[in-house]
Amino acid sequence: MNSDVHSDSAPTLLLVDGSSYLYRAFHAMPDLRGPEGQPTGALYGMVAMLRRLREQYPVAKGYRYAACVFDAKGPTFRNAMYDQYKAQRPPMPPDLVAQIEPIHQAVRLMGWPLLEVPGVEADDVIGTLAVRAHAQGIRTLVSTGDKDMAQLVNDHITLVNTMSNEVLDPAGVQQKFGVPPDRIVDYLTLVGDAVDNVPGVDKVGPKTAVKWLTEYGSLDALIEQAETVSGAAGKNLRAALDWLPTARKLVTIHTDCDLDGYAQAFDPDLRPAPEDAQALLPFFTRNGMRRFSAEMKAQTVSEQAARQVSLLDGAPAAEKSAPGTYDTVLDWDRFDAWLTRIDAAELTAIDTETDSLDPMRARLIGISLSVTPGEAAYLPLAHAYPGAPEQLPMAEVLERLRPWLENADKPKLGQNAKYDRHVFANAGVTIRGYAHDTLLESYVIEAHKPHSLDSLVSRHLGRDDTLSYEQVCGKGAKAITFDQVALDVATRYSGEDADLTLQVHQRLWPQIQADAGLTRIYALEMQVSEVLQRIERTGVLVDGDLLRAQSGELGAKMQTLEAQAFELAGGAFNLGSPKQIGEILFDRLQLPVQKKTASGAPSTDEEVLEKLAEDYPLPRVILDHRSLSKLKSTYTEKLPQMINPDTGRVHTNYAQAVAVTGRLASNDPNLQNIPVRTAEGRRIREAFVAPKGWLIASSDYSQIELRIMAHLSQDAGLLAAFAAGEDIHRATAAEIFGVTSLEVSSDQRRMAKVINFGLIYGMSAFGLARNLGLERSAAQLYIDRYFARYPGVAAYMERTRKLAAEQGYVETVFGRRLWLPDIHASGPRRAAAERAAINAPMQGTAADLIKMAMIAVDAALVREKLRSRVVMQVHDELVLEVPEEETHWVREHIPRLMAGVAQLDVPLLAEMGLGANWELAH
Repeated sequence: MNSDVHSDSAPTLLLVDGSSYLYRAFHAMPDLRGPEGQPTGALYGMVAMLRRLREQYPVAKGYRYAACVFDAKGPTFRNAMYDQYKAQRPPMPPDLVAQIEPIHQAVRLMGWPLLEVPGVEADDVIGTLAVRAHAQGIRTLVSTGDKDMAQLVNDHITLVNTMSNEVLDPAGVQQKFGVPPDRIVDYLTLVGDAVDNVPGVDKVGPKTAVKWLTEYGSLDALIEQAETVSGAAGKNLRAALDWLPTARKLVTIHTDCDLDGYAQAFDPDLRPAPEDAQALLPFFTRNGMRRFSAEMKAQTVSEQAARQVSLLDGAPAAEKSAPGTYDTVLDWDRFDAWLTRIDAAELTAIDTETDSLDPMRARLIGISLSVTPGEAAYLPLAHAYPGAPEQLPMAEVLERLRPWLENADKPKLGQNAKYDRHVFANAGVTIRGYAHDTLLESYVIEAHKPHSLDSLVSRHLGRDDTLSYEQVCGKGAKAITFDQVALDVATRYSGEDADLTLQVHQRLWPQIQADAGLTRIYALEMQVSEVLQRIERTGVLVDGDLLRAQSGELGAKMQTLEAQAFELAGGAFNLGSPKQIGEILFDRLQLPVQKKTASGAPSTDEEVLEKLAEDYPLPRVILDHRSLSKLKSTYTEKLPQMINPDTGRVHTNYAQAVAVTGRLASNDPNLQNIPVRTAEGRRIREAFVAPKGWLIASSDYSQIELRIMAHLSQDAGLLAAFAAGEDIHRATAAEIFGVTSLEVSSDQRRMAKVINFGLIYGMSAFGLARNLGLERSAAQLYIDRYFARYPGVAAYMERTRKLAAEQGYVETVFGRRLWLPDIHASGPRRAAAERAAINAPMQGTAADLIKMAMIAVDAALVREKLRSRVVMQVHDELVLEVPEEETHWVREHIPRLMAGVAQLDVPLLAEMGLGANWELAH
């Protein structure tokens, strides 16, 4: 969601449609119960939504006023106007009634002003406050899922739906409803409001209402010309003419309600207060809300630590950190003073400024340092704009800094320290002693959120007034490199980087220390960062000539496929155009439409083409052409261009803080998604070669996620199969098909393999049927047999779903926290989150294990003084370059090291292969 909906300096009022949300939370959440059996689902959903809102729209961003508005008990003026208003609604469910008072209590404890005005609906209270706010120069953001609220939208009032992440400004209303905000009342009058039992024009839906309002301009003009409207719709319109004025009054939100005694002034009535932590913690505990209790405890520890740090530094604790004082170091006296400070410091934040984002080519332009919050130094080294002041010589600065930079006993702090390691290495310095990295601290605490320094500063320091890179260097064609930035601007920008990194660390580190699992995972990530930098710097040798030859071959095959496609289609067309493909398949050839795009056109995505390819030849040719085209453009053409001219190798970047499961993401180029299921894809691996006299070694975990499933589920059948060293797919086939292991056919084993992996990923009977080419009932039968044979797996899945809903996250075996933001959503988003909850502990544990393996292998190679080196990490596989004389050691010890990094309740197994290239090593 965009947290900068109102990004200018005007103060903003944040209004929550509490009545709308409590019903939605009640129906969206499972039947959660507190320790005493009391219903808590709606309460949990409301608390989660309100905490998320306060985080996304903080006071620091200008959200100065707030209120959570509920409907009061009893009738309103609309009931007097129309006695059937909301008459069809059933009574509030008893389980929701029981949660109203706790919800109100939670709202107040969380610092939200709560409004409940007798005789006035929440919509009208919100409308009145929004209009009053506009009159006082205050913007309004309304958090609601009620479509009626769209009539309030204008340049000063915006809607946001936290459950769908939808933001509606005037353009958004027009796009969603087909009419502008000032015509929403007319629109609702025509279509009616079934929720509130307000009839519209009989059999007139959104399309007809939009058509009429577009044609006639307004409801009043439509009424005046009702006789000209033809057909049954026109007849129904004329029959409703006497009713429409009443309907319009019923659907119109009143913006002039008497709120005296409830919200007489924005200050102080609608000023949000801080959360009452002392009261909230027992409240959460009393209602069994363990996730929020844990977060509150961690937050309390963090705040206490931050206050202690502030007191030690002689400054009072503050909710929002103040701008700092930053020193530009242009002489040796200042340099020596700062060198003395960092040499004596317990921790120094260090940051580099460069002229490139490519870590292998980035040239050092300056260094910033901070040891005390609010203070920093900037050492400019290579600013070269006209009139730039004379700077200390880089070579001498680095030599004087080298003893400190390369001393592992001088603790250092960075934000994405892996990049800075590369930058210093480019300058001939091997920096050591990184004790902390705020990027990784944020990642292990809240992997599902952004981890850029700007995001961390806004989220944890309440600051949004810092200089951005674009403000300093510009963007697009007019952008400049950092060496052209004026020193005063560079000092503030870089000084902020070091200073605020230190301050963010002081907020995050106590949270990690308070949890043993997070402490363990953070230590793992810090070690991995160092290993990854070495892997990236080594790079991998790629045969560019071979790739270029493959590119020519792929081009020839694509031409052949293109000719086949033209023949099957009855004419030429662009195989890269979804529009033309759709016209050929569905207009010319009349193939059955499988699904449609958002615009209503028949979809030609991969899923659709795969389905059609079962019965028709052209879709298969198009798919084959697409596959070859992607290989050609992504790999055979691009990889040779990415060979570093200085090293002759390709250097990927492994991003640690991207995937919520802990898996690494390879980019520039992505070496983890090279296809292996096609012959053409596997041939690309042949271009990843070893130097003369060396071999490529590949060692990967065998069936790692299934082994982790056995450990997590503690299913007796799975544990026994792995302990006995059985072929797990053959064992599963024997169980499902009721035969002995020796009687399992290759087709049955294949089906069991699909079932084993499919259920890990939450595959439904429908998905399994499609994958196996079976009827849905047959697929369901196999699933039922699987769970009957492996009841521990079914129990694990159910247990994990409940735990995820209760605390909002699941964990790996080693304590990595895997957040599930959509676990309390509705429909497909919630179903996807539940599938992720089941799979994430397996994927995450596998990610933890391969990271442990990287560390163990790297340490062993260093310890044994070997020349062998890791050159790639791909999913559950490590790829090494090995001198021929070291192959025996590598073959014997690497699989053993990988299998021994952790003790699970099933044995880990790693398998090794060697060859002249990556493909031959498999």
